[in-house]
Amino acid sequence: TFKFNPFVGTGPYKLHSYDPSGFWTIWEKRADWDKSPTGIMFGEPKPRYIIFQYFANEGAKILAQLTHQADVVNVSSDGLKAVLAQCDSCRAYQLNWPYVVNNDPAQTGITFNTARAPYDNREVRWALLLAIDIAEYMGMAVDGTGALSPVHIPSLSNYPDDFIKPMLPWLAEFTLDLGNGETFKPFDPNASQRVVEYAKSRGYEVPEDPEQQARLFGYGWYKYAPDVAEKLLIKNGFSRDSSGKWLLPDGTPWKIRCLTGTQLATGMGERNCVAVVEQWKKFGIDAEVYSSEATANLNAVGDFDVSSNWPAQEPWGAGPDLYRVLNHWKSEFVKPLGEVTSGHPSRWSSPEMDAVIEKLQNTDPTDYQATVDVGIEGLKIAVREMPGIPTFGYVGFIAWDQTYWTNWPGAENPYTQPYTHWGPFKYMTPFLQPTGAR
Repeated sequence: TFKFNPFVGTGPYKLHSYDPSGFWTIWEKRADWDKSPTGIMFGEPKPRYIIFQYFANEGAKILAQLTHQADVVNVSSDGLKAVLAQCDSCRAYQLNWPYVVNNDPAQTGITFNTARAPYDNREVRWALLLAIDIAEYMGMAVDGTGALSPVHIPSLSNYPDDFIKPMLPWLAEFTLDLGNGETFKPFDPNASQRVVEYAKSRGYEVPEDPEQQARLFGYGWYKYAPDVAEKLLIKNGFSRDSSGKWLLPDGTPWKIRCLTGTQLATGMGERNCVAVVEQWKKFGIDAEVYSSEATANLNAVGDFDVSSNWPAQEPWGAGPDLYRVLNHWKSEFVKPLGEVTSGHPSRWSSPEMDAVIEKLQNTDPTDYQATVDVGIEGLKIAVREMPGIPTFGYVGFIAWDQTYWTNWPGAENPYTQPYTHWGPFKYMTPFLQPTGAR
């Protein structure tokens, strides 16, 4: 029913042809490319044709690149190692370990649906966090290559100096009430070191300088404390059956489905679900990965228990102003289950966070420190309530085959973002250099 087929666009390429089943599209450079924004700003795109192709599995992707039929592929950590080990003409974003794209200002993790019991209970959410061994988790998710963040923004750029490091004393004193007069301080400043030890055990050359390690692995996370998680759950009416499996307060088996997309081998969201499900299963919860092409729609209407949706809106490099992060938790955005939410899919909000958001709206954005201070207020609320679990900053495993094209935007020459699945990919095309190989 769409009237414009092929559609009208202003980019330097036009749709040439496509597979009706959706497995590939071919784009052709327009004759009037010089009238496009890309042409005006950066000059003529070098490739005449660009093909986007779907591969059924990672093995097919890797084989296509090894046979020089795919110039760019997004793969898993193991997939990248397989490509680099077998392809002399291939490279990653970084020329040496950890190889990954690690400058993406987005924090991955797990989102709770706080409009559904028992995930409406902050102590249950904290129990599920404390049931995670983050070193094992990181090994399973990204082979230990991401930077941990204990708060709901990534550990890169200005964020560690402005927010994470100043919050460390507060995080160290943050306390959970376990009942019966018992308390617990969950923050672990040495959590990142456990990921360092994992990386070393894999034979990776990890820098020994503590500050370099912190930049690569983060500035701490939370303790692996399944015994404390158990106390929190028992405090809230949960119990175990005779086989050690967890039961809900009503006595029925506790089953968790982690909603995620379909790229279980390569997607950062998917890898979070795969890792957390294994951790919760080890803890005694009947957990499973729920992979769906409809993930975005199911998140939007609240049809999930927990999901691999980012636990907070990405700051996307917006300097010291965390308005983009915090504003998605505004109460007025929350909609009933079944309706598309205007805010964060967790459907969590609080009057206290509303007040912080309003305060940030009224803070002079040119007052750098005041803007940071209000952001820290909001992050403290998010940590205390934990509507989603922040794990590691987004990392990308990209392999480029340089048989036909060179000058990809690697870490040593990051003239644009490196992904072909983002809109700015078109701004990469004028800088690619053909090798002349046939």
